[in-house]
Amino acid sequence: MKKILALLLALCMVACLFVGCAETEPEAADTTEAPTEPADTTEAPTETEPADTEEPAVDYSAWHVAMITDYGDITDQSFNQTTYEAGKAWCEARGVDFTYYKPTGDSTEARVAMIDQAVADGYNVLLLPGFAFAGAIVETVEMYPDVKYIALDVAEYDLQDAAGTVEDWSYVYPANLFSAVYQEELAGYMAGVAAVKLGYRHLGFLGGMAVPAVIRYGYGFVQGCNDAAVELGVEGEVEIDYVYGNQFYGDADITAYMDTIYAGGAEVVFACGGGIFTSAGEAAQKVGAKVIGVDVDQAAIIDGMFETPGMTVTSAMKGLAPTVETLLTELIENDNWATYGGTVTTLGLVSEVPAENYVQIAGSTQFEDGKFTEDDYNALVADLYSGKITVSADTTVEPEVAINVEYLGNIK
Repeated sequence: MKKILALLLALCMVACLFVGCAETEPEAADTTEAPTEPADTTEAPTETEPADTEEPAVDYSAWHVAMITDYGDITDQSFNQTTYEAGKAWCEARGVDFTYYKPTGDSTEARVAMIDQAVADGYNVLLLPGFAFAGAIVETVEMYPDVKYIALDVAEYDLQDAAGTVEDWSYVYPANLFSAVYQEELAGYMAGVAAVKLGYRHLGFLGGMAVPAVIRYGYGFVQGCNDAAVELGVEGEVEIDYVYGNQFYGDADITAYMDTIYAGGAEVVFACGGGIFTSAGEAAQKVGAKVIGVDVDQAAIIDGMFETPGMTVTSAMKGLAPTVETLLTELIENDNWATYGGTVTTLGLVSEVPAENYVQIAGSTQFEDGKFTEDDYNALVADLYSGKITVSADTTVEPEVAINVEYLGNIK
């Protein structure tokens, strides 16, 4: 009997073992599905991040740009027109409010009145072309610290003189003022090279007043004529009659003097000084001679005024339009006024590509195969940009040259 009971007990224990194993199998199978759950968490970071990294849009509506003429019209085919057209085009392309004001007279008082009016009308960026604005800038710029003044060709001397500090140079340029001045000697140099290489041997220079900018144009022109003559081996044939009118407009006296210059054999005269080109053009027309323009491409105005197509050989230019475009972009779009404010900055060559520079000769230049071509001009600019050719900007001493230059002083 004891043996039978022991056998039954053993059979029961074995049965329990098999039943226990069967009950644990399904639990192991359930755990294999757990790894699929984390997949839901990998998508969460993509739902919120990108929108936060976008650059904020420029608020063009916050800016109001006004150009003020020096007194002339916006159709003067010179400083006023170039500045007006560049500012208007930049603003219209971006929907920025733009207008212009013309002073009622040619005086600092009249220019101050227009600055006051523009600010009263809500304009917070002012484009001011020309040295005549120096007095108006000094008188108003610190009254309107939230208004940005972009002056074109208002030199340090002009500002210091207007401030009465020319002896000690102590006037400090306010942070809301930027003025661009230019390496006129480079533009004059290019025009001189072009003139001599195009075959002109008896040249003239008619400056306005003997202020630094005009002197740099003139001395650069002399250096360019000289270097081209030396390169061609004709330095003994090249001569320049060099004179200042002592004013920035033509009149009967200056025209009579230029009649004498042209009658003496001058073939082309670089008329450098505001409206003084009228006297050079009037005298040139009488004998079928030529003129070189200044500051902007003056071919249309000179040729048109004297009804003589081809009178303008070239023009030595300042990059007024690129300056306006650069400063408005830096101020409004790039928020980079801090780089420019409180400075008078000299602009010149920034590239081997002529059109990208702040000093150039005009696209209307009378290039001629076998003499001076557009490719020759490109090569000249590349050499100036690289430093292979250097031009002195010293206005205190006449350039040392191999050609004959007769300095005739002032006409008046």
